[in-house]
Amino acid sequence: MLEQFDDDNRKKIALLIDGDNAQPTLIEKILAETGKHGPITIRRIYGDWTTPNMNGWKESLNNLAIQPIQQFRFTVGKNSTDSAMIIDAMDILHSGRVEGFCIVSSDSDYTRLATRIRECGIFVMGIGENKTPKAFVNACNIFIYTENLTPKEATLKDTKESKKYLISDEKAKIQNPIPLLKEAYEMAIREDGWAHLGTAGDYLRQLDPSFDPRTYGFKQLSQLIRAYPDLFELKYQDNAYYIKIIE
Repeated sequence: MLEQFDDDNRKKIALLIDGDNAQPTLIEKILAETGKHGPITIRRIYGDWTTPNMNGWKESLNNLAIQPIQQFRFTVGKNSTDSAMIIDAMDILHSGRVEGFCIVSSDSDYTRLATRIRECGIFVMGIGENKTPKAFVNACNIFIYTENLTPKEATLKDTKESKKYLISDEKAKIQNPIPLLKEAYEMAIREDGWAHLGTAGDYLRQLDPSFDPRTYGFKQLSQLIRAYPDLFELKYQDNAYYIKIIE
């Protein structure tokens, strides 16, 4: 995770899950990831519970206090779940009961919803597969890929290999993180040439809401920085990490 997200003002979160576009095996990890940003006061999952593909969710819903919302498919081949979620999300938004939303889906149909919530100054978090359209990813303050919720070994074996690109389990190219790291450093740099790692992490999220050290096989941003000893200097001072580009 990024060390900068130690938020003293924890937000009450509404967790809305598109049952047709999420994985039931990851529900506990989804709850844990969302809970990092505040208590989950509203937990709802949407889908047509008369169809067999929703059976995977039924065992865990009661234990995890997630409310299933029935949404029939009125037309064959059409998914009406997104409409129900969007309507509920807007009702919750205007009720003022929460300070944040977590939308669990890989569907681009929620792009405008995320944008509308952010326009109201409300925190938006997304969780979905790495095939999620970039428009939806960028509409969120933070976006977590479900592929990063399952443990995996570090993939940055050495700097030379990592400078090219990485291949994920889905055989999709993961972009080299160095340009983003350098840009965030330049945005956070102080007069002495050092940048607070937490501040740089905030800028990383602004540059790319889906940026996550776990994408590259590391649990923390500081560990990812250490993978590039020929590019970055890292120091720990006054209970905080600082980075500096090696000239």
